[in-house]
Amino acid sequence: MWKKRAVFIICLFFICFSLLLGRLMQLQLFATEHFSKHKVNLLQESVAQRSQEIVIDSGRGGFLDKNGNPLTHQYIPVLILFPFLKKSEWDAMKVADILGVSKNSLTAEVQRAKEPFVFGTPKPLTLTNKQMKEINGLQIPGVFAVEKKVELQNDLAEHLIGITGENKQLLSSRYPGKNISGKTAIGLTGMEKSFDEFLLPEGEAKLVFHVDASGGPLFGINVKYVEPANPFYPINVKTTIDSDLQRKAEELVDQYGIKKGGLVLLDIETNSVLALVSRPEINRKDPFNEHTGGITNVMLKQQITGSIFKTVVAAAAIDHQLDDPTRLFNCSRKINGEPDLQYQYGMLNFSESFARSCNNTFATLAKELQKLDVNILEEYANKLSITGPVGWQGDIYHFEDFKQMPEEENGRVFLTEEAKKDPNFAALTGIGQHEVRATPLAVANMMATIARGGKKEMVRFSSKIEYKNGASLLSFKEQELQGDTISPYTASKLQKLLREVVMNKEGTGRWFQNLPFEVAGKSGTGETGKYTKDGEQLHNKWFAGYFPFHKPKYALVTVNLDVRSNEGGVNPLFADMVNFVYKSDQENAK
Repeated sequence: MWKKRAVFIICLFFICFSLLLGRLMQLQLFATEHFSKHKVNLLQESVAQRSQEIVIDSGRGGFLDKNGNPLTHQYIPVLILFPFLKKSEWDAMKVADILGVSKNSLTAEVQRAKEPFVFGTPKPLTLTNKQMKEINGLQIPGVFAVEKKVELQNDLAEHLIGITGENKQLLSSRYPGKNISGKTAIGLTGMEKSFDEFLLPEGEAKLVFHVDASGGPLFGINVKYVEPANPFYPINVKTTIDSDLQRKAEELVDQYGIKKGGLVLLDIETNSVLALVSRPEINRKDPFNEHTGGITNVMLKQQITGSIFKTVVAAAAIDHQLDDPTRLFNCSRKINGEPDLQYQYGMLNFSESFARSCNNTFATLAKELQKLDVNILEEYANKLSITGPVGWQGDIYHFEDFKQMPEEENGRVFLTEEAKKDPNFAALTGIGQHEVRATPLAVANMMATIARGGKKEMVRFSSKIEYKNGASLLSFKEQELQGDTISPYTASKLQKLLREVVMNKEGTGRWFQNLPFEVAGKSGTGETGKYTKDGEQLHNKWFAGYFPFHKPKYALVTVNLDVRSNEGGVNPLFADMVNFVYKSDQENAK
């Protein structure tokens, strides 16, 4: 009996020993870099437990403006101190003299420190080149003057650039099979997301000091500098943003109280975004909160256009000889034929109707066009690229159909085939209501298309990707948008109509007659179907145009969404932005 018990106990011990041995082998041999369902890197965690370190550069790529100036980060010369200094003798007085601070302030921060830190509270002390050389010349262990990569706090072009964050689940699903630390930051929105694979770090640059359990030196007092082996990384994405124009655009949008909306400024020659502002701002503490996060880039989201769409109707009317200058339209009536008690414009011809944005004219023309072909309005919306997408996309490197801004939505004209055939819906569509939607980016691109004589191009947000040393990794060349286009003749007629909006003494853009650049454009007020608590309907207010008229360089759209009828801000915002662009051009020409 006792023999059976002995055998049972031995077997039990053997099984337990085998299980422990298997677990040990899993820890030491098989799953050292991805232990458990949480994919813990045991090697990294082991090193982290017995070392103090400070990251000098996360290794993630960054973004530059069109002139090569950083948009997301900069390198600042700073003083780094290690906490083991409190247990050693070091010449704090000499360091303090070089910095021009008191010895007490220096040693006090060291005494409080539990890990390596950048000297200076609350803002790091920025060193000069001379100070860096003198401090490093002292060769004091634990005292280093280095250039540290820091994130810029101005959040310039935040919706366009986007945000990053740590998300292990998203990281593993986005990059299956790649050996990437779960603590690696990845792009969550904007260009940070679309260019994420280029921006992923090759490794961190950091100062590392090994310690024992009590925090004392483990291998003497030598601090090791660790950096990625690849000297070409991290890479930088060179955007098309002009920092000065972007900064002023954000300032003006806030000055005119745009709570939801913003502006888009394009360089017509290269069809590149020079400035893009979206409001509300991003709430960095809770960006994905549906109500207060502000993460949505509304310049890339479809919006109700209102009379902006009359530009599309005008193009179709011109091509189908419906723009007879002798024909008059009753602009004292609504689109249903009833008297309009608010707008008594009288009898106007085609050009005057466009300048004063007469609804009845364009509702009538839309119905006439519908009789010719139910697809005409959609056809011309596509010709003018208003239905999008218009952002740059194409095959690059090892990416097929790479999109610089995949968050961009398409626009639309109709939702159903039945609506196309209904004359009442056609009338509403002709004035940019019913189901008509377009993004502010697409509207800006429509203005650029007209200014170029009908040539459609993709909108670029980035011109190239560069290695760390500034050498080009790849370029995003200017590309035409596929599909039919309007003729140069039609574009020329539209240009005159858009200019008349400003030059006509009763035109909806007459406020821009005295600007330093000659402006051509179109206003728009879209009824949203949303109402305030007191029953007042909210509107989308637009002005879209280009300038200078005779030699177009810029296309600009300003929009204020979901506002009361007596609110706006888009006209003064447009005017002030034009004034600043003119001033900037004058200074750059010197």
